[in-house]
Amino acid sequence: MNEKEMTFEVAIARLEEIVRALESGSAPLDKSLALFEEGVALVKLCNSRLDTAEQKVKILTATPDGTLAETDMN
Repeated sequence: MNEKEMTFEVAIARLEEIVRALESGSAPLDKSLALFEEGVALVKLCNSRLDTAEQKVKILTATPDGTLAETDMN
């Protein structure tokens, strides 16, 4: 599965696996470096997905006449 097809939840789960593997300290150095690099890429992917989601979030506010208005979260 490439990064474009990977959901946020799958990326987080894989990132958790990588953290556990790195924390165990049992992998050889070259494998640890490869895992670290994969983890960095997953963090970037997750941050990008969160930024995209945040841009889509709208805040509903009540106007003085009682209707609801959408505004950006910013």
